[in-house]
Amino acid sequence: MILDRSLHHHAMLSLPESEKRGRPDILHFCLLEALGSPLNKRGNLSLYAHTLNEVALSFSQELRLPRDCYRFRSLMEQLLISGQVPPAPEKPLVVAKEKQLHQIKNELQPSRTIALTSNGHLEQLPALCKRLSEEKNPLVFIGAYPNGAMRLETLAEADERISIYPETLEAWTVVSRLIYEYEKTLTAA
Repeated sequence: MILDRSLHHHAMLSLPESEKRGRPDILHFCLLEALGSPLNKRGNLSLYAHTLNEVALSFSQELRLPRDCYRFRSLMEQLLISGQVPPAPEKPLVVAKEKQLHQIKNELQPSRTIALTSNGHLEQLPALCKRLSEEKNPLVFIGAYPNGAMRLETLAEADERISIYPETLEAWTVVSRLIYEYEKTLTAA
């Protein structure tokens, strides 16, 4: 069962890092923003999620997510049970494997890793996207959870900590603005 803060609030209070749990809708909305973008449709975006329980999720560019969060939750439950969606051995659209963040990073071999965090060095988004477009294989971390700072071990995997706005922003806002600005940078080049 996927934890949902609106349904399981009291049961979650005793869990470690409970402030970062129970909001599958945040990941759902971020994925909808990213998967529906022209950047993804052109094959220029790879999407991964990493859970607090050290499960790595990789999402195919062809994935069409359910628009409804309840159906998304059911899909994520199926994924965590079977390890992939669809569960048949053909080409999966989503895969779940137990992996630590540094293992994912080692597999991806990024040329530069940026953690977008409200505690980072303030940089204008167009300037950041220009720098990212000059990288061979950039990797960007975005915290898709309701509250709290990124874990120190996550930040340690980043080459830089960048803030794109002087205040905290919702994850889906960061995803949509980053992708849009990056697309603009690519078309201007």
